[in-house]
Amino acid sequence: MPEKLPRTLIVDASILFSFFKKDSARRRIIEELPNLGCRLISPEFALKELLFDKEKIMKYGKINELSFAFLFSLLLRKIDPISEEKYKEFLSEANKISPHGEKIKDDPYFALALAFNCDIWSDESAFKQQSKVKVFNTKELLELLGFS
Repeated sequence: MPEKLPRTLIVDASILFSFFKKDSARRRIIEELPNLGCRLISPEFALKELLFDKEKIMKYGKINELSFAFLFSLLLRKIDPISEEKYKEFLSEANKISPHGEKIKDDPYFALALAFNCDIWSDESAFKQQSKVKVFNTKELLELLGFS
């Protein structure tokens, strides 16, 4: 594992969404990081959201239902879903550091980061507007992996 890569990394929903697009750099990273010893986790609701948005994802990824099912099963082998039970005690603190404080949709990512003492992978630039949790974007991970 390259020394700067995190041991555990929280993957946000938009990154998960991109896993379904062929030749996606994000898919390549999701496939590679676990091979290098990096555990990928995400709040359980984010994976459920993918199922809820299946039609939109199939259209975006230009895939059929069978491909969606196959790719979703691959994704589940790479990403560990974490139940709210494991991070709920950190939600209040997370709301204080989350860049969209009034929108609680991002709080679980920061709560999970606080609970597991780990970093977040998100291309949401506002996530970097706080100093409590390290946030990687896709470009930074591509560089760390030597893919750029």
